[in-house]
Amino acid sequence: MFITILDLLKETIQISLLVAVMMIAVDLLNVATKQKLEAFFKNAQKYRQYIFASLIGTMPGCIGGFTNVSLYIHGLISFGALAGSMIAVSGDEAFVMLAMFPKDAFILFAILFVIGIFSGWLIDFFVKRFNISSCNNCAEMIVHQKERNFKHYLKDHVYGHIIKKHLWKTALWTFGALVIVEIGLNYLNLSEFTSQYKIVFLIVGALIGLIPESGPHLVFVTLFAQGLIPFSVLLTSSVVQDGHGMLPMLSYSFSDSVKLKLFNFTIGLSIGLILFAFGI
Repeated sequence: MFITILDLLKETIQISLLVAVMMIAVDLLNVATKQKLEAFFKNAQKYRQYIFASLIGTMPGCIGGFTNVSLYIHGLISFGALAGSMIAVSGDEAFVMLAMFPKDAFILFAILFVIGIFSGWLIDFFVKRFNISSCNNCAEMIVHQKERNFKHYLKDHVYGHIIKKHLWKTALWTFGALVIVEIGLNYLNLSEFTSQYKIVFLIVGALIGLIPESGPHLVFVTLFAQGLIPFSVLLTSSVVQDGHGMLPMLSYSFSDSVKLKLFNFTIGLSIGLILFAFGI
């Protein structure tokens, strides 16, 4: 058992180091392109909102979600574009998936991107058709300070944001998920349970996806990496969950956050059940 724990710690450290490198790379990209993104969306046509908001959402980590929330409360993208982009968002779990199963992760991100585009259009149609209000509490606007120098970037972004707020949590959740799966496989007959009750995991994955937090989804990531759940379960959980991306939205408009999560829960569960019925 002691050797197993050491192996899991070693795997966690390897994954976390790779995650740290990818987090910093994505954050640098966000800092370099932020002002250009806002300028682009000021004149973007509606269909471009769906495409580019979902594309931003596919960026690993919480950056894509935060960026789209900022665009939404500035009135630069629609409610549907925001909801669709949150479908594309995988949160910090995206980094772990890239570390554990890169090929399947890219396929998943591509599928989420496409679902996000069409879902954004569909949600806006329903919002307009049934006169659903949105952004009623979004009077405030996020104002970001300009980056001052490299020392400021290292202190505020790399340490203050990536390491202090995200990396250690991702490492703990990764280790916890690995331990849960390891115990399940060796002591709880998890492989037999997952094979018999796959539909239960699909529904539970959708429900857990409602939690606006990176971490719980990693259990399903680990189960998929071990071959214990089908792709449809991972996809369902991925569609509904959005990592930390929804946290700023909750502070600006709780009602919009609830509507968005309900839309995405319905879409994720529906698509997941269809794929599950086809044995995917």
